[in-house]
Order: sequence, then structure tokens, then C-alpha cells
Amino acid sequence: MFSNKSRRTFLLLLFPILLIAQTKKKDFINLSYDDLHDLYFKNVGNQKKQLLYTNAYMAKAIQENSNIRKAKANYQIALFYYKSDRNKAIQYLDSVIKYSNGSNDKFFPAAAYCEKADFLKTQFKFKEAMANYNFAEKNALQTNIDYYYVVREYIAITKSEDLGEYNEALNIYKECYVYYKSKDTRSSNYSGQYLNLIFGLADCYKSLKNTDSTSYYNKLGYRESKTTNNEEYKNLFILNEGANQVLKRNYGAALDSINKALPKMIEYDNTGNVLAAYFYLGKTYDGLGKKAIAVENFMRVDSIYKVTKEITTEFMDGYPYLISYYKNLGDRENQLKYITAYMAIDSTLHKNYRELNKLVYSEYDTPHLISDKEILITSLNRDKIKTYWGMGFLSLTVIAFGGFAFHQYRTKKQYRSRFEKIIKETNQNNNYEVNKENETETVPVKIGDIGIGEELINQILEKLNHFENDKEYLKPNITVQTLSSTFETNTKYVSKIVNIYKEKSFIQYINDLRIDHAIRQLQENNKLRKYTVQALALEFGFNNAESFSTAFYKKTGIKPTYFIKELDSTT
Repeated sequence: MFSNKSRRTFLLLLFPILLIAQTKKKDFINLSYDDLHDLYFKNVGNQKKQLLYTNAYMAKAIQENSNIRKAKANYQIALFYYKSDRNKAIQYLDSVIKYSNGSNDKFFPAAAYCEKADFLKTQFKFKEAMANYNFAEKNALQTNIDYYYVVREYIAITKSEDLGEYNEALNIYKECYVYYKSKDTRSSNYSGQYLNLIFGLADCYKSLKNTDSTSYYNKLGYRESKTTNNEEYKNLFILNEGANQVLKRNYGAALDSINKALPKMIEYDNTGNVLAAYFYLGKTYDGLGKKAIAVENFMRVDSIYKVTKEITTEFMDGYPYLISYYKNLGDRENQLKYITAYMAIDSTLHKNYRELNKLVYSEYDTPHLISDKEILITSLNRDKIKTYWGMGFLSLTVIAFGGFAFHQYRTKKQYRSRFEKIIKETNQNNNYEVNKENETETVPVKIGDIGIGEELINQILEKLNHFENDKEYLKPNITVQTLSSTFETNTKYVSKIVNIYKEKSFIQYINDLRIDHAIRQLQENNKLRKYTVQALALEFGFNNAESFSTAFYKKTGIKPTYFIKELDSTT
């Protein structure tokens, strides 16, 4: 289950400052930082005014040369880039840490370390994230014991939800629980954090299949959230207990709880737990033997993931269920669809990739072999065929699998060699381009009499050079006719000059330019590697995924999906 921690508000709720020099400081010169903060909240929804107040906040910090205020300003700038550019956000958080180190502030630099850890987690850099949580922990221990236990809880959440280290997470949750029991947990200062902690305990026990302890903390959390009038948490505990009832196989109770909580999760726009609700509805309906309804709910999980790109290993089980369901229906198209989705998610999470490949090979690449084996086993049971025939067939199956495995090994080795060759050639070409920029323009080599005047040849070659430099080849539906029209010349001239001077057919010339560009971009921009093959095809000028894959394979000898996977594993 997703923790509600991901929906927390930040310590300083000010928008980032982008145009500091434009601030009308004379309008706000007598205002305090708190005044500017309050004015911001009175103008929620009016971003223009909010920006003026936050600009004034930064200008005031610069005028007074207050490092801690500069730190807080940089913190807000970092949050501005939360969705658009996580790497830039991390850079600003590093500035927060620089300005606030040694300040003895109650929240900084600890909060900056925490936010940096959160950004790193979205990039699946869990080792670096944990290191930053540990820095936050050490800092908060010296300046703010309350925030120290907030950080401890963040660490527990990461260990439980992201790393699957449930026992370690549980120990931290218990440590925090002891601390909060000494506080007024129904006050506004502690109630929210206390509820989140109880939820963490319940969810961690659920992951450990300790259903009785899960129910205990779900009931405790429900009572506390009801007492403090926290409707969202009340429904979150109802949902979590519904998931726990699935583990107990009390499917009627599970269905009642989940259906009660789901509308509230939608109302609160708690997308992560909407996903969780649909997943456990799928598990519930499967337990009730209603496979078609189970499939509908697992499909909703997939739809939410496609939008948010956020999922944990807890909710991965729906994909094998969908794959198996559509295999049994003989629906190869949907079977392949969910195999592909499962592979993409698993690759993103960097877990169980070897087993997933095994699944794909057995489920899709060799369906006839699996089918034959299942038919034979059924036939053996029905017709009581002698054991040695069965053993003989199984031996043949093992041999077939062995041969297939060897073929896969050899193919993988060839693909790896081709991948390394591409990287080497790309680096060489990059060096060549750098050197080429420092050289004077070269005159094309004269190639005999081709029936076209030398002046016209030079003109077309120059236009082709501009066409390549301006990356016009990325436009879709380029033909020799459209390019000749753009060049204001004859199609035969363009085609002949490309054939002779570029030593390629026109189509191969265009495709090679696109593929060379694609290779460079995929190496330089890791965000592109998250795109589907269809999206990449459109990005690089192709009309569909098939034509892009075909051109990529023809140029490189490997598929684009393999190239992307190898890039991710080596960077």
C-alpha cells in the first residue's frame, strides 16, 4: 500500500523564485518574511501575485545577506522543478544545504536532505537516497528531535515500500511509535504524523503476512483518525484493512471495505491508493472466482500506472494474472500487450529481470513448445501412455530448451558485441565532428561525368549539407519528390547525387540519418529511454514502431529495445 507520506505538504509553502531582479521591492520593503508568507496564502490561485511575494522574499534575503533565508528561497526553487526537471531540483537542494549548513535551523539542511532523497528515489537511486536520509537524520538529531523522528519514519517507509526490508522497517516504526506515545498525539502538531506512523506499522505487518497485528493497528488508526476528524486517514485504514482481509481470504469483508474506501481515495485525488484499491479488488474478485471482474480491476491498475509511471513491487502480481488470463483465452494480442508492460515496469524497477525474460521466452517466443508439452501431459494422464514415452518426450523437451537457451546465449553475445561497436563508432564520430568544425569547408570529391553540371552538383550537395545540419530528416513522410521540391530541382538529380555521393539509396540515406540521430539522442538523454518504441518512432521521423525497429536493426544489427536496455545497464 502507498504511504500517505508522499502527499505531505512542504515545510515552507512558497512558490519558487524565478525573476528576482524584476521584483518591485519598494512595495514590500517594510514587510516581514512572515507577512510575505501570509500574503502568499491569501492569494492562492493567483500565481501572478504569489510570484511577486515570493520574489520579494528572495530579494529581502539577498538585501539582508541572510544565508538561512537564501537557503529557504533555494528550497522553494527546487520544489518548482519537482515534476519538470528533477536533476535541476537536486542542484538547488545542494545550494540549500550549502547555505544552511551549521545554521542550527530547526529544519535546514535536514529538510533539504530529505527532499533530495525523495528526488533520488524517483530516479531509483536508492543507495544515494538512503545516504541523504542519514545526513538528514544526523542533522535533525542535533537541532530538532521531533523532525528527527519524522526523518526516521521516512527511512522506514523507504525500506518497507521501496526496498522490501520489512523487518528493518518495522523496528524503526516501533522506535518512532514509542517516541510519539509520549506526545499529545491528538494535537495538530502530532496527529498527522502519528496517524501516518500507525499506517506504516499496519502496512508493514501486512507485508510480513502478520494479519492479526495488521488488524490491530488498522483499528487503532481508524479510532485515532475518527477522534481527530481526519477523514482521509480514516478511509485509508479502511482500505488497508480491506487488503488485509484479502490475505485472510475473507473476500466478502474485503469487498465491503475496499468499495467503501475507494470513492474517498478518488475524491481526495490519492492516486497511489486508488491504484492499491483496484489491485486488491482484483485479488478479491479472483478469490471469489470472478476472473473477468478481476481482470477489469487489474487493467485499471495498468491504466493508472501508464499515467503516473509510479508503482511498487506490491502491485506487480496483476500482470502475470493478465498474461495468464489472455493466454487461456487464446488472445495473443493482449497477452503480448501485458507481457510488454510487465517487462517495462520490471526493467524500471531493476528487479527480477532474469526471471522476467524467462517468462517472456516461455510465454511468447515459444508458445507452441509449451502448448505441446501441456497437450502431451494431458494425453499421458488420459490414455495411460507408458512412462518411457513420457520420459522420451520430456528428454526431447529438455534438449529443445537447451538448444533454445544456447541460441539465446549466442544471440545475446552477438548483440552485445554489436552494441559495443555502436558505442565505439559513436564516440569516434563525435570526435570526428569536433575536429571537422575546426577545419575549413571541404570541396566534394569530383566523380567523373554523371550527366549533371558541376555547379548544380555543388548546389545540391550544399543543400543536402544544410538538410543534415538542420535535422530536417526528422520530419515525417520525406520522399525524394518532397525534398526535390524543397530544393527546387529535379527528382532524378537529387536521387542520382545521393546514390553516387552518399553511396546509398534515397530511403536508406534518410533512415540512416534518423538512426544515427536516434543513437546519439538515446545515449545523451535518458528520459527518451522511458518512451515506448512507437513514441520513439514518431520522435525520430518514422511513421510507426515497425518501420523504426526495422531501420534500426538494418543499420545496427540489434533492436532498439535491446540498445536502450544495454544503455540503462551501463550508465
